[in-house]
Amino acid sequence: MPDGIIDTARIHWRTLGHGPARALFLHPALAQSAIWRGIAEALDEEVTAIAPDMPGHGKSAPWEGGDIHDQVTAIAGQFLEDGMHVVGHSFGATVALRLAEAHPGRIATLTLIEPVIFAAAREAAPEAYAANIAAGRPAGEAFEAGDLEEAARLFTGRWGGGPDWSEIPAEQRARMASRMPQVMNSGPVLNDDTKGLLAPGALERVTMPTLLVRGAASDPVMAGICAGLRARLPDAREEIVADAGHMLTRTHAGEVAALLAPHLRAG
Repeated sequence: MPDGIIDTARIHWRTLGHGPARALFLHPALAQSAIWRGIAEALDEEVTAIAPDMPGHGKSAPWEGGDIHDQVTAIAGQFLEDGMHVVGHSFGATVALRLAEAHPGRIATLTLIEPVIFAAAREAAPEAYAANIAAGRPAGEAFEAGDLEEAARLFTGRWGGGPDWSEIPAEQRARMASRMPQVMNSGPVLNDDTKGLLAPGALERVTMPTLLVRGAASDPVMAGICAGLRARLPDAREEIVADAGHMLTRTHAGEVAALLAPHLRAG
């Protein structure tokens, strides 16, 4: 499990699997590269994946401020190889999409798992988009008031898919609270598309086979996001994992791997 200096930040990454296909796995916010272990084990003989930890996560150096989406996109771009399969989950999926728009000729296939580019639902599912903005407001208010732990509790309650906040060890709660500035830093990108991921012609450049994966029990806005993306991506299909919520790479790794395997082979 090497680490190194990537784009001026000390970024840790791990190599998973031993297969001939090369892949780049990009994790969600408040998670780390280890979340991919279950999927990588299931695909061990088919894929060798590079999975970096974003700044302030896992074993990477702390985040020092700046535009987190720009930073993670630049870091991910340093790992990108010609012919790679790019797989992203949640925040990582929005970075994967940005890479695909910038480098369509270099990516064999794209997989977007629960992509939280909420702005994609604004036209496809306006009621779900508005409800999501409203539901996220209390966490934003707690953050603005300086209560990082309450912001983290509210955020993970919606998107974490794990145990109740009171059951999470105090050290882990503190770690998640410390990362809330990064989560909030990405809000304009995800809610308002300030990076132009949905600009005219942007999604249409993503010509590689694209798999959209969402959990059947995820927030309703996710169906709207996937519908908005699928309507414009040239070669996209959608798969829904039964009984799964937002964190399905952790909770339903086998099912996600079973969807990934034929998609990667086809590319």
